[in-house]
Amino acid sequence: MFKLLSRAALALSAIVTSGAVQAESGQISAEDANRQFVVDLGVGAIVQPRYEAADSYLIYPFPIVSVGRFYLPGLGQVVDGRRRNGIFFFPSFNFIGERKASDSSDLTGTDTVDWALELGLGGGFRTQHFRAFAEVRQGFNGHTGQVGQLGVDGIFYPGEKWEVSLGPRAAFASSDYMDTYFGVSAREAAASGGRLSAYSPSAGFKSLGLAAIASYDFNDDIRFHVKGGYDRLIGDAANSPIAEGGSKDQFSFGVGVSYRFAFDIFD
Repeated sequence: MFKLLSRAALALSAIVTSGAVQAESGQISAEDANRQFVVDLGVGAIVQPRYEAADSYLIYPFPIVSVGRFYLPGLGQVVDGRRRNGIFFFPSFNFIGERKASDSSDLTGTDTVDWALELGLGGGFRTQHFRAFAEVRQGFNGHTGQVGQLGVDGIFYPGEKWEVSLGPRAAFASSDYMDTYFGVSAREAAASGGRLSAYSPSAGFKSLGLAAIASYDFNDDIRFHVKGGYDRLIGDAANSPIAEGGSKDQFSFGVGVSYRFAFDIFD
């Protein structure tokens, strides 16, 4: 059941990341190509599960951030346009909202999980029509585990102003993360009144899926982004009593708009 309610969530996309519309910078104009930094900033909305393994959905707002050019003194440009070849690096972070037993009858008896902030890094290799990447984030507050993702994309250009990418994803997590979001303690199982059984998941891959992203250049500065995704919970995540009561199939769809800023910092 879709519950079209607004609930704060944050997911940054800088070149590649899992949590938001990917906003890879489009073809950079000749004027912007002389700037040290070219950054696209924007905002969008995404429909996704209320929590991992939920069968109800919410609309979440999120920012869009991508880097077209990035300069470091002594190293020069480390990122340069969308049609570059070679190795790239990017920051990655994500925000997970609070999860309460009142969010769903499937969570009856479970403790409240506070909001969590995830910070990390990623890197990969790309050509004009191919991209492979990996990212890892450390959790703070709601969970203190590590999460990450592996991905491969084919990149296509249906028109001069279009860029489309499509490819598989594999997400993994540490035991701390898995226990926080998929585990059930003996006390919680008793409090659930028989709805849930005690369960202690292990670290490993938690989902496999597909992601598709399309971006359209209105002009040199404004881009429109559309993202769709599907993930299937696997392993200990899929075997969790929380997933058994909810849904192992997780879908998402988002749209957003970004604006390009070009500037210099260093002399």
